[in-house]
Amino acid sequence: MTLLANLTRAEVEDFLILEAALLNEWRLEEWRALFTEECRYLVPNTNGDPYAPPESSLYLIADDGHHLTERVKRLGKKTAHAEYPHSRTRRLVSNVRILERAADSLKVESSFVTYRASQGVTDTYFGRHEHCIVEVAGALRILEKRTILDMETLRPQGRLSIIV
Repeated sequence: MTLLANLTRAEVEDFLILEAALLNEWRLEEWRALFTEECRYLVPNTNGDPYAPPESSLYLIADDGHHLTERVKRLGKKTAHAEYPHSRTRRLVSNVRILERAADSLKVESSFVTYRASQGVTDTYFGRHEHCIVEVAGALRILEKRTILDMETLRPQGRLSIIV
């Protein structure tokens, strides 16, 4: 029996809260370790079909494992001007649901609000996360994370320099 077979909603929620805590604390390398090597991290455009293929549609972020690793490295450097010094962030995760349970994966949905404070300005991002969670060597790992922003535009923020 795999770890996924008996995983409860509360255990999934704890995993998603851990992910949010690692991001809030800027422990980005530990956050990256929650993902598989062949992962995808997707943030579709705020207008349009959030499930359109990233190869033929506009995405704010469409990272595979390599690009996600590079994003984490870049955000950790002082040369990442939009995030140095690091923003203060607080991520709230709620309404966690297991949508689909397969033998080798879980599809999970949650609502989120992310607050980002930097240089006297506080931005708010909100929407839902869709995770595909798998088991790797007895541990939970993220195969895919799709962040769907429920905002019509990125105004007044105008940018997305953090990992939501």
